[in-house]
Amino acid sequence: MATCIITGVGSGIGKATALKLATKGYYSHFALIGRNDADMHETQTEMQKYLPEGSTRLYHIDLAYPERIPDLVEKIDAEMGDIEALLNIAGYTDPQPLLTTTLESFELTYKVNVYAPFMFMRECVKYMRQRGGKILNVASTAGMTPRPGWLSYASSKSAVISMSETLTAELSEYGIMVYCVSPGRCATKLRRRLAPDEDPTTIMQPEEVADVICDLVNPKEHCLDGQNIVIRKSVKK
Repeated sequence: MATCIITGVGSGIGKATALKLATKGYYSHFALIGRNDADMHETQTEMQKYLPEGSTRLYHIDLAYPERIPDLVEKIDAEMGDIEALLNIAGYTDPQPLLTTTLESFELTYKVNVYAPFMFMRECVKYMRQRGGKILNVASTAGMTPRPGWLSYASSKSAVISMSETLTAELSEYGIMVYCVSPGRCATKLRRRLAPDEDPTTIMQPEEVADVICDLVNPKEHCLDGQNIVIRKSVKK
């Protein structure tokens, strides 16, 4: 069995990616990670239209508690086996300028956006290093350029980019490829918190980002790891 772990499958880019991967045939089993049981179940139901019975499992976790991830990954390996891909897609934001950013908010943003991906990577590599595999982290263009008023979110995504680039070299000896994508404006729930007045129909859709992610985690792709891949939609004039 080739198992792919995907976080944030309840909505947005995570859900769109899970649904597309279900049709690709790259991986035989999927461990679906999320917090909202109803949304996760909806994604699983749609995926199962394209997959054999029992090839998906739901794992509920609040990534605000990254210390719970080691037990979760151990459980996934025991129940599904052969972890070959990890997609860290879940994210969180509480956009505030410096003077109104609380320590609690800053810590929560980092727990979900940085500590949780770190823990998933560390724990999954314990199993993946025996046979290689792929890790993909979703960062953001906010982590590349100044975003006044988005202090915790922008800095956390910058950390994801750096972490991905660092691990590309470190994990190459195990045959593990590490990818990082930085989407621009994309119509997700998270984006609505960052730009509540924006018309979501005028910007990139989650499915467009999912297309790129699916190309990267194709087991036949061996050239695009180790770089921060920016995904933007051209603006029509």
